[in-house]
Amino acid sequence: MTPNVLPKAQRDDLKNRARMLVSCPDQPGIVAAVSRFLYEQGANIEQSDQYTMDPEGGMFFIRIEFDLDNLDERREKLKTDFAVVAEQFQMKWSINRASRKKRLAVFVSKEDHALLELLWQWQAGDLEADIAMVISNHDDMRSLVESFDIPYYHIPVTAATKAEAERQQLELVVGKVDAVVLARYMQIITPKFIEYFPNRIINIHHSFLPAFVGGKPYAQAYNRGVKIIGATAHYVTEELDGGPIIEQDVQRVSHRHNVDDLKRIGRHIERTVLARAVSWHVEDRVIVHGNKTVVFN
Repeated sequence: MTPNVLPKAQRDDLKNRARMLVSCPDQPGIVAAVSRFLYEQGANIEQSDQYTMDPEGGMFFIRIEFDLDNLDERREKLKTDFAVVAEQFQMKWSINRASRKKRLAVFVSKEDHALLELLWQWQAGDLEADIAMVISNHDDMRSLVESFDIPYYHIPVTAATKAEAERQQLELVVGKVDAVVLARYMQIITPKFIEYFPNRIINIHHSFLPAFVGGKPYAQAYNRGVKIIGATAHYVTEELDGGPIIEQDVQRVSHRHNVDDLKRIGRHIERTVLARAVSWHVEDRVIVHGNKTVVFN
């Protein structure tokens, strides 16, 4: 099986494509300075999106896709030269090659719906990433994952073995993947693990945060008699279910739905919300500012 292979013409189109993300205090001249810099390098801007929180003393965010001949050979010097512009405007910034797909590790427990959506989109070429491995605290989905020719690692987790399990997980992922996706992985990620992947661990929580944080959110929602349920994809921080939100969606429910109904409806929301969030992350469409995100989708 050879999923997620772009046609040669499409790969060639991305060969010299880069993505720049910038956040900085808002002030006159930012767009002009960035555009002038790219023009002087001989780059051609293909797409530009920007947002300001407040023109008077707020923050400014911009995402630019541009083409530059011989990008691979010139990228390091490009970054060195742009650092001068960035310093002038107090920018936080990054420049990434569009042709380099981010490598993902997907963590999962026993529920397969969120994982399956990622695998299907990856196989279809709709997810611009490489799923490098799947790691689970159960062995239930080994045959499913291995049918996609993706390595599957079973690392059991108990209260007594959690530290050792984390050591094994870190040994598999640190330096080998760009981001971690929690596709209904029902274990709490420790601060030590988060330190290795700041704003690079994406979780799907089965409620419309900040409502119903923690365990059994559908039962919590049912007990409150809600009329809308949802799902939230967010970056993982030390605060449980409190990290920057990337994407959310909802669906109406009624008094006729029981807890199992809410779970069934929620699974459809969870899978699409997580897939969108992962896609936006790997396409460099998300800028984190404090505990919020700016998403150029």
